[in-house]
Amino acid sequence: MKALANFFTRLVSRYMPDPLVIAILLTLFTIFLAVVVEGASPLDATRYWGDGFWSLLSFSMQMTVILLAGYMLAKTPMVDGALNRIARMVKTPFMAVVVATLVGGIGSWLNWGFGLVIGGIVAQKLAVNVRGLHYPLVIAAAYSGFALYGIGLSGSVPLLLATEGHFLEEQVGIISLSETIFSPILLITSLLVIATLPFFNAWLHPKDPASIVEIDPETVAKPAPPKPQTDHQGKITLAERLNHSRIVGIAIGLLSLVYLGLYFADGGSLNLNTVNFAFLFFGILLFASPANYLAALQDGVKVVSGIIVQYPFYAGIMGILVGSGLIVTFANAFVDISTPETMPIWSFISGGIINLLAPSGGGQWAVQGPVMVEAANTIGASIPATALAVQIGDQWTNMVQPFWILPVLAISGLKLRDVMGYMVLILMYLGLIFGGAILIWGHMAA
Repeated sequence: MKALANFFTRLVSRYMPDPLVIAILLTLFTIFLAVVVEGASPLDATRYWGDGFWSLLSFSMQMTVILLAGYMLAKTPMVDGALNRIARMVKTPFMAVVVATLVGGIGSWLNWGFGLVIGGIVAQKLAVNVRGLHYPLVIAAAYSGFALYGIGLSGSVPLLLATEGHFLEEQVGIISLSETIFSPILLITSLLVIATLPFFNAWLHPKDPASIVEIDPETVAKPAPPKPQTDHQGKITLAERLNHSRIVGIAIGLLSLVYLGLYFADGGSLNLNTVNFAFLFFGILLFASPANYLAALQDGVKVVSGIIVQYPFYAGIMGILVGSGLIVTFANAFVDISTPETMPIWSFISGGIINLLAPSGGGQWAVQGPVMVEAANTIGASIPATALAVQIGDQWTNMVQPFWILPVLAISGLKLRDVMGYMVLILMYLGLIFGGAILIWGHMAA
């Protein structure tokens, strides 16, 4: 396994370009497929791309805000202090990789935006505190926990199916979370990943000291809290007092709590906007001082900058997939060879492949979902198993799809090629767990 890890690391280091270049190459490849497979003209495929480029702006902003709000919450003095205490308790590289995986995994299961950034932050803290820790591996380990997001509390497909009025309600009705993320099979799968993935990752740690790349502590920024500015007489102005006032931050934070209480009392449901609202104002409440919050925000914007730029590229790819009919062709190719027992596993594989081209669980389900649901109804396959298989396929290939790792790379200062060799091996390991679980679920539910 160590030789395999070294092989993939060398291969990726030599041939893998930066994520933006990958997005551009995937765009050109998808246009090629639309022309060859669907018979679309190059001009039509180009129109699909351009028309779709800005089609997910609202969703893109939701994704950006949830990552930014999650980062800000993780950087609050209370949370940051807790993470520092965790990092100081760890003494060995083995346990550092285990802890980074657990933090990223449990955090992503609770909320994918929070887990994605908190894993990277704690991995960096561990790298500073633990001598002999291979920095690229601990960052890869922290990100690997993101593989649980789709079957956690913020999974887009299960939350959508449990929401009254969703776009497939006439075909499948309302599917309770007890049939999806809280079903015995998925709870066991989540526990199996949490229990074994940390040790698999730790097993990959290099034994040869010459192969270990440690973090340079000098590269980790430690910004000091901003100080109030003074006027020409050396006095703090009223404006600066308001900027640094804890009363202002706490007041708006408490107001947000009142609103959330009213929202849920009125029957409101948990969704992306609610999560973003809560994370945003919890961060302000815990920072208290608006000036401190804005100072941390400057670093947070750097973390999400890659998402802002690249999401439209993948929206454009989705436009080609939808406009040309490629996504339906891909889905139908697997549907045609499915039985009630194997429908979920083929949904898993098709979801994983499509995710490599367009990494958007919610957007992908909006297009692929109707095809899979109609087929499952026709052959008598389990709707919950089929739907969640698509979601799990999405989260599985996110291990090598470079889009969602961008915030973690921004936090760490590493390049994609530094971690991708490990991510390939993690993809293989998780494929065994997820594939096996879905096979069992398909046969049990048929």
